[in-house]
Amino acid sequence: MATTPYPTTNDDLADEFLGALAALGGSAGNGRLRETLEWDEATYEAVKADLISRRLIVPGRGRGGSMALADRSAVETSGNGQPTSRALRTRAPNGSRAASAPSSFEQVFRAIDDCLRKEAGCGTELDYTEQTSWLLFLKYLDGLEDDKAAVAALEGRSYSPILEVPYRWNSWAAPKNASGQLDHHVALTGDDLRDFVNQRLFPYLERFKQRASGPNTIEYKIGEIFGELRNKISSGYNLREIIDVIDGLRFRSQAEKHELSMLYEEKIKRMGNAGRNGGEYYTPRPLIRAIVQVVNPQIGETVYDPAVGSAGFLCEAFEFMRKGSGNGRELSTEDLDTLQSRTFTGKEKKSLAYVIAIMNMILHGIEAPRVLHTNTLTESLSDVQERDRFDVILANPPFGGSERREVQQNFEIRTGETAFLFLQHFIRLLKAGGRAGVVIKNTFLSNTDNASVALRQKLLSDCNLHTVLDCPGGTFQGAGVKTVVLFFEKGAPTRNVWFYQLVPGRNLGKTNPLNDRDLAEFVALQKSFADSPKSWSVEVDSIDPESWDLSVKNPNGGEAVELRSPQEILAEIAALDAESAQVLGRIRALV
Repeated sequence: MATTPYPTTNDDLADEFLGALAALGGSAGNGRLRETLEWDEATYEAVKADLISRRLIVPGRGRGGSMALADRSAVETSGNGQPTSRALRTRAPNGSRAASAPSSFEQVFRAIDDCLRKEAGCGTELDYTEQTSWLLFLKYLDGLEDDKAAVAALEGRSYSPILEVPYRWNSWAAPKNASGQLDHHVALTGDDLRDFVNQRLFPYLERFKQRASGPNTIEYKIGEIFGELRNKISSGYNLREIIDVIDGLRFRSQAEKHELSMLYEEKIKRMGNAGRNGGEYYTPRPLIRAIVQVVNPQIGETVYDPAVGSAGFLCEAFEFMRKGSGNGRELSTEDLDTLQSRTFTGKEKKSLAYVIAIMNMILHGIEAPRVLHTNTLTESLSDVQERDRFDVILANPPFGGSERREVQQNFEIRTGETAFLFLQHFIRLLKAGGRAGVVIKNTFLSNTDNASVALRQKLLSDCNLHTVLDCPGGTFQGAGVKTVVLFFEKGAPTRNVWFYQLVPGRNLGKTNPLNDRDLAEFVALQKSFADSPKSWSVEVDSIDPESWDLSVKNPNGGEAVELRSPQEILAEIAALDAESAQVLGRIRALV
């Protein structure tokens, strides 16, 4: 049984399809497009047929079948379901408008990355994402200011801008002349631009943290972001070129925000896969969506991720709840306000992840994300009160980290393993009856050290650990560990544990990642805890009370491994060779 992604109406699905196609440059092969959307085949084919019939997309000429936007520009769907076209334009490097041929967000991001590759201080995907993020944030803030001023004017009241005039985007980054073009006589460039950013702009924005009325305000977020980041673009000419490109972006409509958020997610994904600690920044979105569907957060409940990373869990929970939490009901104005301001909380220790989390949530439609820049594990659990607890916890804590001994003193079960400290934090911060879905290394189920045994006993006695999802190797690209997902409810001890062994029928990898279809059966069977060749239940009374070993041992014969065909292996080799050749080409261009 296949599952459908969160959008539950034809227009929602159509907008997502068109946004993904536009983000891929206006045309893409069916395979790549469906992988980007992470939809099952039936949903993809149904939406594709509908859009073809409405003449919003046309079949391409690709050998494996491809689709293109009907006018090769991004497409919005109006409130009455009728299509309206819009061309996404970018600026040429000299600041003048590019030719009228439409561009895409994907081309914009590529242009930015090409500029950043010229910078000695920007050598990795992490650097590219970091530097793109602060510039995108300031461009977004400019649009937010314009929107708030327009609303205030309509309501007959005055509006006080957040930023003073010299520090607004249209003053220092993209001053316009009377015709709306970049005013080259006023626009800074070269050393003047770099020095303004480093010596005036960043210090000014950093001071917002001290002036803010509280940590949940946009002013506080501005201060936090620019107190942690530094401009790494040393050439003012490169910076001018990047600013000119970003100035061509728009954040106004939901379709534009959705398209840009998808591309930003793809950028986070590439960043996460760039090193050994891939899971630190990026949890596969199909896995997150399955976790969210099982935990099923509802409007009025609070949702918490104390190891927020790039905020994937909070963004997907927001999308799920915005579309009626799986039942498709339309939300009221009060519901939407609750979702925006009183639902989500995240905490993040690392500066770059903190900035990315805020930007990612903003692009998904959460205007002032409640993400705190703090080390969650330094907070004393003995001081936690009922008002500090949450209804839902969704998280993927860092794998294999360690904390200082003084931090371990905050916990009943002392261990150097960061993930085990986080698990104690989860249990403590859940309300009675609260629900959690958390990723953890599969060794937690069977480790024999005292801390692991004690923590398993605590989890089983304090919570109902009703479901364990056993994920295959390769779920987290670049992380090199196998994981499980623990689903539990606080307040009653565990009686039975339902296990599901995820067997996608292929080896997962960079060119063959986890998708929603792989998890469809798990989501369907979990509702009734049904037995199957991949699922079974274990009574807690049958577990060894000395070790509390919860190892995944499928009584139905274990995992059946399907070997890849030679064609699949050759295709992956070819893809990796092409990627290597591209990287070498860039290196040669720099030599």
